[in-house]
Amino acid sequence: MNSATVRSLLVRGMLAGLGAGLLALVVAYLLGERQVDAAIAYEDAHTTEHGMEIVSRSLQSTAGLATGVLIYGVSLGGIAALAYCFALGRIGRFTPRATAALLSGTALLAVYVVPFLKYPANPPSIGDPATIGKRTTLYFLMTALSVLLAVATVIVGKRLALRLGNWNATVTAVLGFSVAVGLAYAFLPAVNEVPQGFSATLLWQFRLAALAIQMTLWASFGLLFGRLAERVISPKPIAATTARDTASETAAPVQ
Repeated sequence: MNSATVRSLLVRGMLAGLGAGLLALVVAYLLGERQVDAAIAYEDAHTTEHGMEIVSRSLQSTAGLATGVLIYGVSLGGIAALAYCFALGRIGRFTPRATAALLSGTALLAVYVVPFLKYPANPPSIGDPATIGKRTTLYFLMTALSVLLAVATVIVGKRLALRLGNWNATVTAVLGFSVAVGLAYAFLPAVNEVPQGFSATLLWQFRLAALAIQMTLWASFGLLFGRLAERVISPKPIAATTARDTASETAAPVQ
């Protein structure tokens, strides 16, 4: 793949990430902000120490939320586009759209779902400020392990396919991935700092909203980028069609 194609896919990946970010922003605002407000209200009711509010809550839930989600979407879109350039043609004989869908689904699983199941998202007021560094390190370690295991799974699956066939190799590689993730879950320390009395319903709704945001982001990115990438990888033969039409008009008898 030449540099012009890579550059074109990178730009389209960032555009698709922007579009996906807009959709994820709508989901975040409609589903997530209500739970955040409820969690903040719980924290205010159970603490006597209130720090100075540098950024107002109204700004956080509007411009701040939009900025964060859109930058996140564009950044992930660019990274995913580069991964797409590397994966295209190397993971099987998939069409550009199918490759984009497969990449998006794998990224959702490896980058978010697997770490989420070990260290799920928590709303404000949950977590000891003294352990935020430890919790952040553990989360990113789980994310890095998940991504590396996903890459290893693809490599092992391709090598096993030569001896076991595609289906058996895929099942074997996925089982290996599951076992490795299970071992990581078992050996990495658990984090449970949910305070007593915190609403279990609110916690569950917040985590479902966080999952819905990520699913919206990656699903919409896969669909949008797949369409844009297809136009780059497999463009319609417009020039050839135009040439044929011109030749037909020239060869047509004059009335």
